[in-house]
Amino acid sequence: MRPLLLLSTALAVALAAAPALAERLTLDRIYGDPALAGASVKNLRVSPDGERVTFLRGRADNQYQLDLWEYNMKTKTTQRLVDSKSLVPNEELSLEEKARRERARTAGLSGILTYNWSPDGKQLLVPIGGDLYLVNAAKPDAPRKVASGNVIDPKISPKGRYVSFVRNQNLVVIDLQTGAERQLTTDGKGTIHNGEAEFVAQEEMDQHTGYYWAPDDSAIAYRRYDEAPVPVVRRFEIFADRTEVIDQHYPAAGDPNVLIELMVVNPATGQQRKVDLGPEKDIYLVRADFSADAKTLVYQRQTRDQKRLDLVAVDVDTLAQRPLLSETSKTWVSIHNDLRFLKNKKAFIWASERDGRNHLYLVGLDGKLMHPLSKGDWGVDNILAVDEAGGKVYISSNKDAVIDKQTYALNLDGSNAAKPVRITSGDGWHDASFAGNGKIFVDTYSNPTTPPQVSIRRADGSMVEWLEKNELNANHPYGKYIADHLPTEFGTIKAKDGQTLHYSMIKPANFDATKRYPVFLFTYGGPHSQRVTRNWGSYFNQYMAQQGFVVFTLDNRGSSRRERVFTDALYNNLGKVEVEDQLTGIDWLAKQSFVDAKRVGVFGWSYGGYMTLRLLSAASSKIAMGVSVAPVTDWALYDTHYTEQFVGGTPKSDPEAYKRSGVFAHLDGMKSPLLLVHGMADDNVLFTNTTRLIDELVKRNVQFELMTYPGAKHGISGKVNQRHVYGMIEGFFKKNLGGTQPK
Repeated sequence: MRPLLLLSTALAVALAAAPALAERLTLDRIYGDPALAGASVKNLRVSPDGERVTFLRGRADNQYQLDLWEYNMKTKTTQRLVDSKSLVPNEELSLEEKARRERARTAGLSGILTYNWSPDGKQLLVPIGGDLYLVNAAKPDAPRKVASGNVIDPKISPKGRYVSFVRNQNLVVIDLQTGAERQLTTDGKGTIHNGEAEFVAQEEMDQHTGYYWAPDDSAIAYRRYDEAPVPVVRRFEIFADRTEVIDQHYPAAGDPNVLIELMVVNPATGQQRKVDLGPEKDIYLVRADFSADAKTLVYQRQTRDQKRLDLVAVDVDTLAQRPLLSETSKTWVSIHNDLRFLKNKKAFIWASERDGRNHLYLVGLDGKLMHPLSKGDWGVDNILAVDEAGGKVYISSNKDAVIDKQTYALNLDGSNAAKPVRITSGDGWHDASFAGNGKIFVDTYSNPTTPPQVSIRRADGSMVEWLEKNELNANHPYGKYIADHLPTEFGTIKAKDGQTLHYSMIKPANFDATKRYPVFLFTYGGPHSQRVTRNWGSYFNQYMAQQGFVVFTLDNRGSSRRERVFTDALYNNLGKVEVEDQLTGIDWLAKQSFVDAKRVGVFGWSYGGYMTLRLLSAASSKIAMGVSVAPVTDWALYDTHYTEQFVGGTPKSDPEAYKRSGVFAHLDGMKSPLLLVHGMADDNVLFTNTTRLIDELVKRNVQFELMTYPGAKHGISGKVNQRHVYGMIEGFFKKNLGGTQPK
């Protein structure tokens, strides 16, 4: 991959005008208002009638509080539809909603985080503060409250007759024709939950809903689970002024999971029926979907060891079942959300890694493969839209560059499976949100010198209108810092087994090739993640480069958006190939004339925190210091679905895999200074991981520094906490590595 060494035209023009206004980037400004990225937007959607593009945007006085906005396609105007602060001046969240936001990684946001369009494009369903409002898109000034009291996961039914949501662990619908509210389940309490996704489904399976509407409003399929078998972990959430004792059902590796059931209910009558999920009860219910004609319910059932995934069809009237297909693997079967039923053909689109890369296939409702929709030495990220009338499937992919994301069009007949048509332009990162009919989409594009730009485009990629051009000029929030912005270089090196590893690097401010610089190595390293991407990037990485560090990031084997031989390399031995590859990167850095090989520091969070500990244990002779935030230290302490997927087996069935994959068996090699950081109310990577590590380090007489955050969850969210933790990370690097020095 060619290095990106030159600034884009937009940034070059801005640079020419910037020196008089130049200021140094600071941590206070990074976490201050307004957002440095400019008028960026979230949760973009095209209304069903195609007349509006709606989105969420942070407030000028608080970038983390979101309001609902629209761009009107006819009038070509942008306006705020719903002011979250006016609607709910003092938002208070239930414990359930706080937990959901932690799972969705939105705990640091407030205001309006999600919304739904009615199928006619006339109304929006807006939840905030546990209440639920219907907003007339033409007259948004008078939102109507339709439900209150701890409402979560609200939806408008596909035909628009009902509003549905979960309240107090029960599934509820409101008939919009009569205004009548019906509670469809009544046993939700204690350990019984209806219409919700369980902890591991939310945290590890990308499932943030637990119920699924039939396309004709005739039925709802929903998850009913009992978490009574799941062991209770007693956590002490330590705040600044109090300590709360939390009893959390947390399924650690090898522990029982929830007992899961799949139910079907008629929203008009409340009639309930149970779907037989098979004789084996220790399974994962991945999700459920209805066929386009609503006559067939299809559910995905994954075995506990995650080496088999079955797709099963259920006749909605009789509940008779038949298998459609099965995916198997020697390591794990990846789960996804890319099942799409066609309306005009008895077939569905299915994603599979059966040939070693993620591709799409057209499969008949009889389960027989019709033809591949994509193929080749590249992979599909996900389906964006299906235009059945036009014979197109729109996808995102890294086909042209591993570090990029582009939008492509595939033909439903499979005729361009190996050569999809790219419809986005500009090397870098494109996130696309399509209208339901696939005719237009909203494209959010950035690269390392271009902050996110949002445009409305036709399905062939041609421009309709700018939604947010976000020009990087003197008036932009980042305008004062343009002059000091440092370019990101990209390149590749080879792993020990010959596979290609991608890296990014930012050289320090006022770079002088005759000097040697310290290294700020940022790592994550785990599955489901890619950190070397050609997008606008991290302000903290940019800041550290401006502070005199070579900022280096490498995606080791096991990272996502790659072929299975690359991702499978870490199976059953976590920390081995990841550490090998990061050390390959460190060895490559040591050969660069501008790098001081004695001053390499590493920082990581979560899996990256685990990687920091493993790296210091394996190579303190090459790594001068490390910062580990919220690390997993013993995989037997982490949850079932994630851990058993990658470590393989359970602590009982394969204790050696857990021993070699953990931190404690390797700690004798840790000699370099360590800063250990953890939130004291972390319900994902439990604080116990850090307390056990503290105990082991004390036993070995290993000195280290510790920072704990009262009341903080896994993300240590909130701009005050974020400003503090990153300031501490900066200080620890400077204290241990210093600044630049001559050769």
